Amino acid sequence: MGCLSAREVARRIGYSPGTLYNVFENLDDLVLNIEGRLMDSLAAELDNVPADDAPGDRVLALGRAYLRFTTAHPKLWNLLFEHHLPPGREIPNWYQQKLDGLMKRVEDALQPVLVGAGADDLRRSASVLWAGVHGITSLATADKLSIVTNESAAQLVDQLIRTYLSGLRQAS
Repeated sequence: MGCLSAREVARRIGYSPGTLYNVFENLDDLVLNIEGRLMDSLAAELDNVPADDAPGDRVLALGRAYLRFTTAHPKLWNLLFEHHLPPGREIPNWYQQKLDGLMKRVEDALQPVLVGAGADDLRRSASVLWAGVHGITSLATADKLSIVTNESAAQLVDQLIRTYLSGLRQAS
């Protein structure tokens, strides 16, 4: 988690560390709640993508919205993936539901492309695509994309999604 501490968070918001612990169980609980709010913001951004777009267009629009969101909030977004719970501590149900809700949006957008696919195939296809998009956005938010390519993150996201959708259509 780097140098994130309850003392630093409290200082930045004008509270005492003790006040934070009246609201949150520990620093992990605080971070999970920050991450949860971030996922809610991303969900709202993704919900702005019109549901009546053509299937491929909708998936592409979701990828672009994800990229816009992550590049607008790079430090918070990186926190989401840098934070690790201590061994033995499981992600709370409410947190998993938020993650599942984000992936459900991708599954719903892919479903018309994967006509006749089972739930497991749909889930796997959404996970593969989003992991690829996330890889691009992670490199972009870490300012490391230029090490890999001179192409923009937007160009790569579009290319990945179009190529993936083309492959799915051919496999169907």
